[in-house]
Amino acid sequence: MSEKIRCAHILVEKESTAKDILDKLTNGESFAKLAEQYSLDGSRKRGGDLGFFSKGQMIKPFEEAAFKLKKGEISGLVKTQFGYHIIKRLE
Repeated sequence: MSEKIRCAHILVEKESTAKDILDKLTNGESFAKLAEQYSLDGSRKRGGDLGFFSKGQMIKPFEEAAFKLKKGEISGLVKTQFGYHIIKRLE
């Protein structure tokens, strides 16, 4: 059985916005609150929580970044066709 991980993300259109959010995260702001405030997809209502997923369920760049993270770790900017993601590994 393949490994399942649980992640949250913040998805924004502009790289500059994503960099601003990363700065806020670095300064200790809440990932969930920032996701609710900025994220462009439906997961924003859950603080960016995407639930559990395994390899092959997400688009490649997102999946590769997500599976490299350790629990509690936050990625840098991950660019996909949807925009810029910041990913946090929850479990």
